Amino acid sequence: MNKILIFDLDGTLFDTSRAIVETFNAVFKVLKIPLAGDENIRATIGLPLEKAFATLLNIFVEEPLISKAVEQYQLQYRRCILPKAKELLFPGVEDGLIALNKKDVKLSVATSKFTASATALLQAAGIDAVFDRVIGADQVSKPKPDPESGRKILEYYNAMPEMAVMVGDTTHDIYMANAVGMRSIAVTYGIHSVCMLEEAQPTWIANCFYNVLHIIEENILK
Repeated sequence: MNKILIFDLDGTLFDTSRAIVETFNAVFKVLKIPLAGDENIRATIGLPLEKAFATLLNIFVEEPLISKAVEQYQLQYRRCILPKAKELLFPGVEDGLIALNKKDVKLSVATSKFTASATALLQAAGIDAVFDRVIGADQVSKPKPDPESGRKILEYYNAMPEMAVMVGDTTHDIYMANAVGMRSIAVTYGIHSVCMLEEAQPTWIANCFYNVLHIIEENILK
């Protein structure tokens, strides 16, 4: 049975934090909403859009303004982020994924983005072909850290948890992996701090994507 590697996107494969903050701010300006502050926006990265906006605006997810904000975000996302997708890849990601795709391993994505946005980002960066499956927030009833997205990927491959490894930059990714029973690699170059990630108890910790590749080669593919 092939090993399965599941990757988060923002902060793991893509250095999108600054672009995401810019996109949120563009939405606030278009909708004439007071700016929430860059650090507050950064703190919501990794959450589904509805929950992120609800947190920043301090309103319920069901409020009509949330759906308007999400719709506007999608428009701004295509304008602000997709055109520079390839340059947003962290060093080593493109070549590393291509190399992994040639080995005895399956690659998938579990993200809090909508599936269409995640797929568009992967396509714009030219790395979509290496992934068998992309599970976005709109394909699950409960997003990360709930285990549903991880379980869906395991079901797709008809695989047991011990065959899979989650790679992510937030505690949401690590807690999801722990709940499913799979191993995990926490990356420290993304959104959450080393201290936060250590508290989530990942199997391994990596400080760059090259380190991720080394961990995979030495501990997972052997």
